[in-house]
Amino acid sequence: MERRHFLQSVAVMSALGIPSSLGLAQTTEPEDPIKPFLLPGQPPLSHNGGMDIKVWVRNGATNGLFSSVECAVAPKRMGPAPHAHKELDELMYVLEGTASVLLGDEIVEIKAGGWHMRPRMIKHTFFNASDEPLRFIDMYFNQPFEEYLETIFFKLTPENGYPKGSEKKSDEIKRLNEQFGLFRYPDAEDQKKQIIKEYGLLG
Repeated sequence: MERRHFLQSVAVMSALGIPSSLGLAQTTEPEDPIKPFLLPGQPPLSHNGGMDIKVWVRNGATNGLFSSVECAVAPKRMGPAPHAHKELDELMYVLEGTASVLLGDEIVEIKAGGWHMRPRMIKHTFFNASDEPLRFIDMYFNQPFEEYLETIFFKLTPENGYPKGSEKKSDEIKRLNEQFGLFRYPDAEDQKKQIIKEYGLLG
């Protein structure tokens, strides 16, 4: 197996005019290669009058390289408070509607079919300023961020003993933020309120 990959690599490099003395002979099979998988199509996710998520690709299925979720947002709905990630890079693909994204101090619109990259350490958030539903795929690199979102959306709920605005829920979110390297700026809540007011959104 290693010989076949080596010969293929040498052939490709020769065709490109690259010397074969760049260490290709040391190429080996990965210890734990990613296994193929198929995810059958499903009906579009509903926002249920607010916002919802569905995990598609789990970080563990790609050996920690990548994960993705589908997100649905109701019309005139605000997303999270502005924040940044220490290690996580995000790539958004809009399936339906128009996503408004705050990146730094600029707000950009991404219409259906558009892509938007949000690298780590840049302040950002998203919201749906339109009168139509918004649906997008968010792709996460280098971190199992789908686990963070599942905890926020499905575990820290009033039904599970975490009432909205409670100290218990606030403490757990703070712990999660530290675990996943998510941090909020001192003016995050004020900026969120400003966006809500300017665009006539529901928080």
